[in-house]
Amino acid sequence: MLTKKAVETERRILDAALDLFREEGFDQATMRGIASRAKVATGAAYYYFPSKDAIVLAFYERSCAEMQESIAKALDAADAFETQLRALIQVKLDYFAPNRAVLRALLKNGAEPKHPLSPFSTETKAIRDIDLAWFTKIAQEGGVRVPRDLEPELPGVLWMFQMGVIFFWVTDESPAQARTARLLELGAKVVTALVRLSGLPLMRPVRKVALELITIVKGE
Repeated sequence: MLTKKAVETERRILDAALDLFREEGFDQATMRGIASRAKVATGAAYYYFPSKDAIVLAFYERSCAEMQESIAKALDAADAFETQLRALIQVKLDYFAPNRAVLRALLKNGAEPKHPLSPFSTETKAIRDIDLAWFTKIAQEGGVRVPRDLEPELPGVLWMFQMGVIFFWVTDESPAQARTARLLELGAKVVTALVRLSGLPLMRPVRKVALELITIVKGE
């Protein structure tokens, strides 16, 4: 277990790295520069984080941990599937707003599923699983009847919707990212309507095709 001083040093290095990623970009920032900004020896920076990738993973893990209480409160305050879906994603946007430039710098890594910093990678699976658990809660408690064959796939579909919104938000240059706000509002309505419609008997053939598409995307 890290001492209080070690925890403070680790956090200082992580915060310094985020500052440099915002200012210089992920690729341009160096471990030496991060150590200098954090006022520690370069060797000390490597002791806590063996690479820049390790720093970003620590950032993701810290972010995930810090958002859990806010997500729980947001879902408790929302009264239905649509509002819960929108509220959960809004928590993410609000939390990451100060580091939007960092996420933009990491955008190309996110597009490569095998990159350790990709939200689709093995290295980020634990964080992804925590997210999926929240989307499972929405699917089960949001008041929308979900067909049995769609039920195990819906959390992943909702997670992908979230990722689409976040990727859009990272590159959204409209004032105060107003386009993203509208996208989230309308997107949540459309997703909710589609989930409701999916349970109708006449939608069974369409649902079967949709499930096959999901299987293809998952590579199964």
